[in-house]
Amino acid sequence: MTGIGHNKGPSPERGGGWKTHCWRRARAALLPNLPVEVVRLRVKRAKELGLPYKTYAGIRAQTGHDVVAFLFSSNALHSSPQAPIIPAPEAARLAALAAVNRIGLAVAPLSARALGLNPELDETHPAPYALGRFPEIARGLRAAIGTLPADRVVLVGMGALERDWCAAGRLAAFVPADHYFSA
Repeated sequence: MTGIGHNKGPSPERGGGWKTHCWRRARAALLPNLPVEVVRLRVKRAKELGLPYKTYAGIRAQTGHDVVAFLFSSNALHSSPQAPIIPAPEAARLAALAAVNRIGLAVAPLSARALGLNPELDETHPAPYALGRFPEIARGLRAAIGTLPADRVVLVGMGALERDWCAAGRLAAFVPADHYFSA
């Protein structure tokens, strides 16, 4: 039955093959045809950042920019007031990062000074209060990234509350810590 708003196309209940064809065509038109050398450079950059290529390509497609910094929550780094030193596997992963800022966010009760004992981090700041309002979280993240453009910064964290920081700070992406450190 046709009504207001109907575009006289295939109905949603039928035409599965047609919808698949349309989606494939639309996706092909959306994705640029990159030269092989550009793809090679981006694969290399993804390795430098410690990200799977698919994740890196998604960030590039969404923002149109390269990643210039990572924010690591102390939860993601398995750092606590009793043990502020980052465990060896995570520390090695941070040390291997190339051409990117590594900023630590100390989740209370851990202090930014204690987290700063880790030489793998370029700088440390207090993390925003996890249950804070979006403007408060945004101010805390802005203080941590300074003059860096927020849409070029990736947050590596744990849990849904830290995922919300990404939206509050208008960051490029959120990568779960288990995903980032397991690759």
